[in-house]
Amino acid sequence: MISTAKLSHEPWGALPGGRTVHLFTLRNAHGMRVSVSELGATLVSWHAPDRAGRLGDILLGHDTPADYREAKTYMGALVGRWANRIAGGRFTLDGIAYTVDRNEGENSLHGGSMGFHRAIWQAREDEGALVLTLDSEEGEAGFPGNVHVEVRYTLDDDGELTIDYRAKTDAPTPLNLTSHGYFNLTAQAGADIRGHVLSIDADSFFEVDPTLIPIRETAVAGNAFDFREAAPIGARLEWPHEQLSLARGFDHCYVLREANAAGHGGEGERPVYDVARLYDPASGRAMTVSTDQRGLQFYTGNYLDGVRGRDGAVYARHAGLCLEAGGFPNQINMADREDVISRPDKPYRQVTKYRVGVLD
Repeated sequence: MISTAKLSHEPWGALPGGRTVHLFTLRNAHGMRVSVSELGATLVSWHAPDRAGRLGDILLGHDTPADYREAKTYMGALVGRWANRIAGGRFTLDGIAYTVDRNEGENSLHGGSMGFHRAIWQAREDEGALVLTLDSEEGEAGFPGNVHVEVRYTLDDDGELTIDYRAKTDAPTPLNLTSHGYFNLTAQAGADIRGHVLSIDADSFFEVDPTLIPIRETAVAGNAFDFREAAPIGARLEWPHEQLSLARGFDHCYVLREANAAGHGGEGERPVYDVARLYDPASGRAMTVSTDQRGLQFYTGNYLDGVRGRDGAVYARHAGLCLEAGGFPNQINMADREDVISRPDKPYRQVTKYRVGVLD
């Protein structure tokens, strides 16, 4: 994993009120480039070659910082303090009941309406990597504790983007961070992800209720959710399954086999496993997802209908997909909640990698 990546930055646009937002671009030795904004620590674009060497943007996105601020899709954002949902916006921590921002009906989603995706992060370069930091004050969105977050983006010459998350707090608090990039490996405007082929190393997933809160862990064997062997996404979207109808597609958390077999909790770094593989036969592009997290949320862009995107594009349902590594949705209200609680003597750490190349 040799890295000769170069980092550059430039003004990107302004927010209402005049604040200038910058765009930072990592480039490797083969011309691949990944751009990240200080607004929301957002993955804005990822230009990668197809089998003919032609560069194309494999991320959905918007044109301006103002578009990202106004959108409700979390396009490419780093979301927190809590990725995914908290049932009823409530949890109890060390005997104290908390209510956090309810921004999706009665539930809290992705840290609330003013979560990390709307914040301006502080950026610096460190040996070719982009480092973004954010301070979240006690009480923001209702969460306890002051939290300092640092995320490091590194691109190597093998086409691997590493996202290294670290956070520390001065009081016990739930922390569950993720990257919410919408991928489409065709890099073609107007194309969807139905032709992509996916595998996920998971024997079970969480079924959800009508508000997409997990209700039970269920085996994938024998149903549409079984991606232990690579399968076309479009064909699976057509399977008759109550959970697919309820969510308008896939929007479910997979229980990753290796990470859960290795155990959880405790201190120190956890091993990083290859957990998912995505392939687009049309372009030849392939992506491998690796993480040290227990869960992987697979979302097929079920509510992108009519969302205005980059360069005048209007996205349709299933225009992109997300593979979001992290803890389980609503885990703060589950029996194993301690695994997602950070404390002054237990800092947060996550490492997730997306490696993009060509198969043929």
